[in-house]
Amino acid sequence: MAFRRRARRMRWLGCYRLGLLWKALLVFLAIAFAGQLLGVIFSKSVPSERPHPMFSLPPAEAQGASLGSCRPHTHVMFLKTHKTASSTVLNMLYRFGDERGLRFALPLGYQFGYPLPFNAHRVKGYRGAHVVDFSIMGNHMRFNKAEVEKVMPPDTFYFSILRDPVALAESSYAYYKAVAPAFKRAKGLADFAADPWRHYDPRLRNNHYARNLLWFDFGLDHNANFSEALARRGEAAVRRAFRLVLLAEHFDQSMVLLRHALCWPLDAVVSFSLNARQQRGGRGGAGGSLALTEELHARLREWNALDWHLYQAFNRTFWEEVERFGRARMEEEVARLRARREVMARVCLRDGGRPVEASRIRDKTIRPFQSGLVKILGYELQPGLDNATSQACLRLIRPEIQYKDLLDARQFPRSSQPAAAPGAPYRKDAAHPRGAGVAERERDWDGSRLSHNQTSLLGQGRVLR
Repeated sequence: MAFRRRARRMRWLGCYRLGLLWKALLVFLAIAFAGQLLGVIFSKSVPSERPHPMFSLPPAEAQGASLGSCRPHTHVMFLKTHKTASSTVLNMLYRFGDERGLRFALPLGYQFGYPLPFNAHRVKGYRGAHVVDFSIMGNHMRFNKAEVEKVMPPDTFYFSILRDPVALAESSYAYYKAVAPAFKRAKGLADFAADPWRHYDPRLRNNHYARNLLWFDFGLDHNANFSEALARRGEAAVRRAFRLVLLAEHFDQSMVLLRHALCWPLDAVVSFSLNARQQRGGRGGAGGSLALTEELHARLREWNALDWHLYQAFNRTFWEEVERFGRARMEEEVARLRARREVMARVCLRDGGRPVEASRIRDKTIRPFQSGLVKILGYELQPGLDNATSQACLRLIRPEIQYKDLLDARQFPRSSQPAAAPGAPYRKDAAHPRGAGVAERERDWDGSRLSHNQTSLLGQGRVLR
C-alpha cells in the first residue's frame, strides 16, 4: 500500500517537472521571437554605418582574370600634356597613391616651373638623386628626362597622352585666349589660322600655347621648321622615353591599356571627366566647340605640323597595341569599365551625373578653378551618403588643385602653405629692376625665379632641328 502511494507521488512529480520544462521552453521561444522582431524593426529605423558595397566587387571582377598574378606598378611618371584629358588621368594617379599611402613628387607650386624645362630641384622635398623614394609624378612640366630620372626610381613606368592637334588648338584657343598674345590679337580661331604669323611672335611669353603645344610639352623645339627628318627624330625621342602613349579621343580604350600595363584594379581607372569646359555654340569665339571646316582643319594641321606628325605616329602605335590586346577582349573590357562608371555615377553624383557650373556646387571646397574665358565644370556629391562612400566618391570628383593641396599637406604638414592659383600673372622681381645692369628676372606664380633658357631637354640636352 505504501509502495503504491510512493509510485503515484513520483508520477505526479515527474509530470509537474515536465510541465515546468515545457513552460520554460515556451517562454524562451517567445522571448527569442520578440527579440528577432525588435531587431528587424530597429534595423529598418537606424541606417547601417557599414561602407556602401559599390567599391566591393568580387576579386576576380575587380582585378580582371586576364591580369593574372602580375604585381601593380607603384613607380609611375605621367607627362601631363595640356588640354588632353590629362587632369582626369592625374586624378587617377592621385587616388591610387592616396589610397595606398604612396609618396608623390609634388611641385613647389602647382606646376614644375612650367614653361621652363623641368629641373629636379623643383620637386618639393627633393634632397638629391634617390635620397627620397618618390612613387608618383604627374603635375605639369616641360619634359626633361635626365632631370626626371634624378627624382624617380629606375623601374618607373613612363606614359603620356595625346590629342588630335586640331581639337587641341580649338581647346587651347578657348582656354588660353586671355594669356597667349597670339590668340589675344585674333578675332577668332579662323582669323588666327588664316594667317598665324600675323598674330604669332615666338619671343612672347605664353605663345607656346598657340603652336605645337604637344611638341613643346615633350621638351622639343616647337618653333622649328617642319621636316620629315626632324619629325622622325622627335618621335623617336618620345618612343625612347615613354612606354605607353594614350589618345584622348579613345579614352576608355586608353584606360584599358593603361590598367593592364600597370596591373591596376578596375576601380583605379574608373573616372569622371575633370576640368571639362562648358560647351556652347559659336564660330570663332572663345566659347565652346567650333564647327571646324575642312579648310580650317587643314590650316591648323599645317600650323601644328610637328604635333600632327606625333599624333599620327602614335595613333598607329595605339591601334597596334589594341590589335595585340585583342579587339573582342577590348570591347569586353571597355563595356565593363563603362558599366562600373555608370554605377559610381548613380551612387556618387547629383543631377544624374552631369557636370555642373562651379557656381552651382554648394561645397565651395570642390569648385574647380576657373581659367580663361570659358566655364570649367565640376560635380556635386549625392546627399545622404554614408561616410565611407562619401569619401570614396569625393576622391573621384575632387579638382586637381584641391587634391594637390591635400596631398601636399599630408606629406609636408608643417610647411604647407597655400600657393597662388596657376595662371596668375608673372611677377617682376623688384630686386632687379630693368636697366640696373642685371638681366631682368621674373617670378612664376609659385614664387620661383624664371630664366629664359630655351634649350630642349627631352633627349640628352640637345635641341632637335
